[in-house]
Amino acid sequence: MDLIVVAKEPVPGRVKTRLCPPCSPADAAMIAAAALADTLDAAVRCGADRVVLALDGRPGPWCPPGVKVARQGEGTLDRRLATAWTAARGPALQVGMDTPQLSAADLDEALAHLNDGGVDAVIGPATDGGWWTVGLHRPDPHVFVGVPTSRADTGARQHARLAALGLRTHTLRTLTDVDTWPDAAAVAAAAPGTRFADAVRRVGAGTPP
Repeated sequence: MDLIVVAKEPVPGRVKTRLCPPCSPADAAMIAAAALADTLDAAVRCGADRVVLALDGRPGPWCPPGVKVARQGEGTLDRRLATAWTAARGPALQVGMDTPQLSAADLDEALAHLNDGGVDAVIGPATDGGWWTVGLHRPDPHVFVGVPTSRADTGARQHARLAALGLRTHTLRTLTDVDTWPDAAAVAAAAPGTRFADAVRRVGAGTPP
């Protein structure tokens, strides 16, 4: 199985802008880079056969060896998700860079459910109403096209799309996406040993990136 990580290059002013304030754009980019590094670390340590980074931008030192880098393409997020899924060679799970508390064990659990003969898809809801992961036993990029993103009902709408396509879907546990500073503080407290938590602590302490 493949694991697809969809992410933006952590450039100041382009990532985690809802963290500002209290963050500066440089602070927000540092936190984003830490979140992406944690996510990719969990990805390469899980049981996926291949990790694909569908990246908006260029890879940096946060990208581990062995990760295949692909472009997201252009357009709205739903269409960029569809482009990212064209890189899948078979059953695949997709995550973003907003849940750095993810562990390899969390990803392995999701992959195991996806490998269940009675399941066609998995979805992990997020506390903001979105979703933190979607997995498909048979990749279909069009699963995402036309589903509104960044809304309080995005997760429900994506789940409804899976159901409308007749896919037997397993719902995973709900996780917190990091969008705002309170989200960042909560996730850092829940995963204190991560690079992300260290970056949040540095910003909270006023340490320059």
